[in-house]
Amino acid sequence: MVLLGTLVNGLAIIIGAWIGVNVKHFSQSMKDTVMKAIGLAVLVLGFTMTLEGTEFLILIFSLALGGIIGERMNIEGKLNELGSWLERKMKKSSDGKIAEGFVAATLLFVVGAMAIIGALDSGFRQDHSVLLTKSVLDGFSSIVFAATLGIGVMFSAVPVVIYQGLIALSATFIIQWLPEELLDVMISEITAVGGIMIIGIGLNLLGLPKIRIANLLPSIVIAVLFVLIYYRFF
Repeated sequence: MVLLGTLVNGLAIIIGAWIGVNVKHFSQSMKDTVMKAIGLAVLVLGFTMTLEGTEFLILIFSLALGGIIGERMNIEGKLNELGSWLERKMKKSSDGKIAEGFVAATLLFVVGAMAIIGALDSGFRQDHSVLLTKSVLDGFSSIVFAATLGIGVMFSAVPVVIYQGLIALSATFIIQWLPEELLDVMISEITAVGGIMIIGIGLNLLGLPKIRIANLLPSIVIAVLFVLIYYRFF
């Protein structure tokens, strides 16, 4: 089943968020310390991912062009609007963190090497081991996120399932015409672009000046196109 790993990942996030929301003994100082610790760990992960890339120009141009497209589309604003809509529906206006939790968790769980490589593995080889490992990590992360940012974290399971599911399904078709060597390069460059965004998420978690990471999401698609063009003509 192509979507097995993706569905398990979504379920892990929902269960973890439910546990996190119902945890009552997290003090504010404890939550703050844990979030800062996660932010530091996310920074390390981002730097590690970024080093996977081999073509620095592809990285720069993908982020620049992707950022322009993302700002024009106002992706971050639309994600916040969706989170606010969920907040109104859940009548949790006194909390005020559903939008924040939804956006932060969605970006952290979606933008990453494991999400991309795991989904591709599910589609190419029916191997779900990477996504199952990611499910464990996301489950524990969602406990802390939900305890800190609220129930909005639970709804991040929806874009995670859609995103990873589309990649897995697309991979079943891509494998029919994409050379393995080109595929390896593409994954490396996507990982590097995702690493930059992960670094941005880490900085946001540390409370530093806000970076609109969601508006950089088109950079992943741009990176794929640049790799195809670069290796087709150069």
